Amino acid sequence: MALAGGPDSFLHHPYYQGQVEQTSPRRPGDLAGPGFPAPPDRLANHQEDDVDLETLVNDMDASLESLCAAAETAPLLHNGQHARGRPPGARPLQGQVAPRQRLQRSQPMHILAVRRLQQEDQQLRTSSLPAIPNPFPELCGPGSPPALTPGSLPPGPAAAKQDVKVFSEDGTSKVVEILADTTARDLCQLLVYRSHCVDDNSWTLVEHHPHLGLERCLEDHELVVQVESTMASESKFLFRKNYAKYEFFKNPTNFFPEQMVTWCQQSNGSQTQLLQNFLNSSSCPEIQGFLHVKELGRKSWKKLYVCLRRSGLYCSTKGASKEPRHLQLLADLEDSRIFSLMAGRKQYGAPTDYGFCIKPNRVRNEAKELRLLCAEDEQSRTCWMTAFRLLKYGMLLYQNYRIPQQRKAVLSPFSTPVRSVSENSLVAMDFSGQTGRVIENPAEAQSAALEEGHAWRKRSTRMNILGSQSPLHPSTLSTVIHRTQHWFHGRISREESHRIIKQQGLVDGLFLLRDSQSNPKAFVLTLCHHQKIKNFQILPCEDDGQTFFSLDDGNTKFSDLIQLVDFYQLNKGVLPCRLKHHCIRVAL
Repeated sequence: MALAGGPDSFLHHPYYQGQVEQTSPRRPGDLAGPGFPAPPDRLANHQEDDVDLETLVNDMDASLESLCAAAETAPLLHNGQHARGRPPGARPLQGQVAPRQRLQRSQPMHILAVRRLQQEDQQLRTSSLPAIPNPFPELCGPGSPPALTPGSLPPGPAAAKQDVKVFSEDGTSKVVEILADTTARDLCQLLVYRSHCVDDNSWTLVEHHPHLGLERCLEDHELVVQVESTMASESKFLFRKNYAKYEFFKNPTNFFPEQMVTWCQQSNGSQTQLLQNFLNSSSCPEIQGFLHVKELGRKSWKKLYVCLRRSGLYCSTKGASKEPRHLQLLADLEDSRIFSLMAGRKQYGAPTDYGFCIKPNRVRNEAKELRLLCAEDEQSRTCWMTAFRLLKYGMLLYQNYRIPQQRKAVLSPFSTPVRSVSENSLVAMDFSGQTGRVIENPAEAQSAALEEGHAWRKRSTRMNILGSQSPLHPSTLSTVIHRTQHWFHGRISREESHRIIKQQGLVDGLFLLRDSQSNPKAFVLTLCHHQKIKNFQILPCEDDGQTFFSLDDGNTKFSDLIQLVDFYQLNKGVLPCRLKHHCIRVAL
């Protein structure tokens, strides 16, 4: 409603002015807010102008609508509170833009802008916390690249594979694909698995040089590919047993005679102290003695006083003097390997059969650069070669020896074969009396089993003589059953049997059986004891029309060779030691 032409003198009425002064002491200009326009100047300066009430009401409605819209779209303030929490009449902070001026009602606010405002608010919140130094500023800077990028690391070389041909003792061979980092132990375990052999940690890889007459057993830690790169085309690898590979750790006093070993410090002579002196790099053990040394480029041999130290192999130019001025370097341990001579007498004219050689790694086919030596007996040669290995490799040899022992200790619950339930439920019984009894003593149970076996064979023989059908024909079986065993090597010569024993290690109890060359019906047991090889003849004898075999002129008789070997593996009898290890040849 408007009062057209009405005088505005009522604004100056005394009653109206009093009410205004009582309700609001502020000036009319102070009522201007974010949504309220400033009052027209004509109200203050021109008291004579008319008032349009309808226009005034419309302006107030528009101001209220704009105020509500601004409160709904108000952004966050620096303290994290919405602008709508501010009273409508309050003035904005200094440096702030009024919501009406910041954005308009018809324009929506983008989400990215809201996230940016929230990030700024979070930065303002954390700026009040104490600063913690960054230990890796180069990795967290905005301009720094990531620590690991796909192209930052050098490309790793692909695992190179190589084919290696390995031969067995019977001439068969197998080609195996191996990696560049495959060790001799890894290759032996692979061959054992493929050949279905028993892994007793005595298998080894042999570096064989037939044109030079040399061979040696690779150490378990040596890389096969690296060793093959130093071999000539005629050389090859052999897969063979070697029971003496780490025997010196078990019985060091048998390998190092007292007259051949000297120490720079006082030693108590015990086995533990003996090994510690060799394995300790700070100690100075020394092997000394006379050796036959072949002169380089000549066929002559000289007997010289030689000493082996960590720095190398030396010979004395004046008797047995070890003064520095009388010592001459023969070979260096670092860049050399030690080999055994296979046929030293025939190929090099060696004075004895116990020759060995120190071969530089650079030499392949040149026999002139080989340092050939010869000992007086097998024990001396073994001492020199074992000391060379210990001084060259040190703790690596002991670690190679301990790894199978530790693995065996871990797998000990699974080392024994799993027996069936029915077999575990069986017990030995004695029915000789009126009532049966359980035999609890293992020795008595074993003897009872042997007696039962003998009685069964006698019954079978008697039935066969009477003409009844025997399923096994023991008279024929006892003469051929031993040929299926690994320890029987058939018709080989005495020299060949000794060579096999030496190749597979001169340890106590190593044996094989072969046919006798002098007696076609007899057999020979070849046994190693104290690094010496002995032969025992097994003669057949008859009793009640049945053939038996005996080692002691019939005092202890066995119906076949398998029983004989089983007995002497448990009892020494007339032998110098029990049978422990048998020589074996495996076809690859």
